[in-house]
This record gives sequence, C-alpha cells and structure tokens, in this order.
Amino acid sequence: MDRYTEIRTFTLVAEHGSFAAASVIEGVTPIIMGRRLDALEKRLGVKLMHRSTRGLKLTDLGEQFLEGAQQLLKQFDTLESGITANRHNVRGHLVVSAPAGFGRKHVAPHGPAFQALFPDVRISFNLTDSVIDLVREGYDLAIRIGAVEDPNYVPVQLYPNKRVLCASPLYLERHGTPQSLEDLAEHNCLAFNLMGGQHRGWSFIRDNKRVTIKVSGNLDCNDSELLYDWVKLGLGISWRSTWEIQKELNSGELVTFLDEYAMPEYNIQAVYPEQRFLPAKIAYFIDFLKRTYNEPGYWES
Repeated sequence: MDRYTEIRTFTLVAEHGSFAAASVIEGVTPIIMGRRLDALEKRLGVKLMHRSTRGLKLTDLGEQFLEGAQQLLKQFDTLESGITANRHNVRGHLVVSAPAGFGRKHVAPHGPAFQALFPDVRISFNLTDSVIDLVREGYDLAIRIGAVEDPNYVPVQLYPNKRVLCASPLYLERHGTPQSLEDLAEHNCLAFNLMGGQHRGWSFIRDNKRVTIKVSGNLDCNDSELLYDWVKLGLGISWRSTWEIQKELNSGELVTFLDEYAMPEYNIQAVYPEQRFLPAKIAYFIDFLKRTYNEPGYWES
C-alpha cells in the first residue's frame, strides 16, 4: 500500500470523525479504511488514534501528524493541479527522431501544420535510420517502425503496417516470380545494409515460426529511398514496408508476392520515455500524427 493512500485515509477519518463517513468519500468499505490506518500506525510505530465504541480520538502524536499530513496533501494537490493544467498548455521545444525515409515523407512535412495549430511549439526533427537513446540524447519522442522492445519506452501505435516482398512487373517478366522463400536465393535481392541488413538475411513467418532466409544481390545501401528507386527501375527484389510503396502497388508499378510470409507487427509507432506526466506537446503531436495517418486516402495520395 502506498504512503499517500495511508496518509489520506488517516486525514479523512480524523476530519470526519468516523470510518463510515470517511469510507463514503473514499469509495471503499470501513473495514478497508481501518486496515489502511492499521498499516500506517504499524509503519510509523506509534498510535495515532484511539478507537472505541464511543468514537475516535486522536492521540497527541496523532494531532501533530494530522497537521503535517493536511499540509502535505494540500501541497500534493497543488502540484498535481499545476501539472494537469500544463498538460493542456501546448508550448515548448519538441525534439523528434524519425527514420530518414519515413520522416522525410510522413513526419517532418506535418510540422508546419502542427505549428499552425500550436504556434508556441518549436519543433526540431532528426531524421536518421540509427536507433538512438532518447533519454541520453535529449529527445522527447521517436517515430519507429516495428516492435519496440525497450521496457523504459511507451509505444503508441499510429498506423498498422507490414513488410512485403515486391518487384516491378518488368523484373518479374524477365526473371520469373518466386514461388517459395527458398527461390529468393536465385534472385537479385536489393537490401538495406544498415546494422548488418543483408548479411543477417531476411526474416519471415512460416508455419507460425520466424525463419531467416539468406539472400544476396549486386546492390545494397543504407538509404531507403535509393532502394525504392532501384526496385521501381526493375533492378531486383526488395523487402519494403507498405507505407513506402502503397501508391505504386495501387497503380501496378510494383507488385507483391509470397504475401503469406509477411512479417506481422511491423507497425508505425510513436515512442517516448516512460514518465508519470506526459507533456502536452508530446501528447498532442502523437494525436495529430495518428489523425493524419488515419485520414481516408492518406497513404495513396
């Protein structure tokens, strides 16, 4: 049981003169209120209140403790009220990290519209495909694609996403369409090489299990937009996110295959360091992106 609850219980009982009256305010039974007071007295090692069938009476130490407890609870309420008010005061410097390609197309371009709604916010974007430590490097939040494994970060899904194998019709006409994951070994696979990309292979889900397929190709790079261009030119096969190629899929400029093996839970997420009070600038920016991404036709436009 936390100390705040114990102190609040003692104060309510003392101020209202009975466990029954205090329990109505607290929304619990008188028995629970009594247990809380017992726990407080046991932790302090003193008797704060005499209880009898005729009523309640504070001890001398109880009188002293009540005065301090009332001041402490008042300070706590004042602090919490101030923080709550500031949650709706959207202002300050917002520092955002996002993957380079995604951030360039789908995060930074929305900064001006957000500032038009909240002119007291200044935004700094860092577009990089490296995974950064938000706390150590002073970022308010990051936009990430895929699972967030750090327990110190709070993830908020902005939009569903998956990864798919894709190629241009021209490439598939020349080299054939892979019919199995093992067929990928016979194709020119264009890979993202940041943090080992192609050397680790490509991961898929088959028979409810994760499998990694070794692939090779004559081109790889650490720039997602360059890979995107190579695939459209018919130079090979790539493993891309649907957010990046949806427009081309709709037009037929790119086609997917082996979709049944696509990796799940590769969604677009906002993450921020865990904290009790989330600043308004972070909460409102996350909500703004979520609304934007879920507008009908957004990903096709």
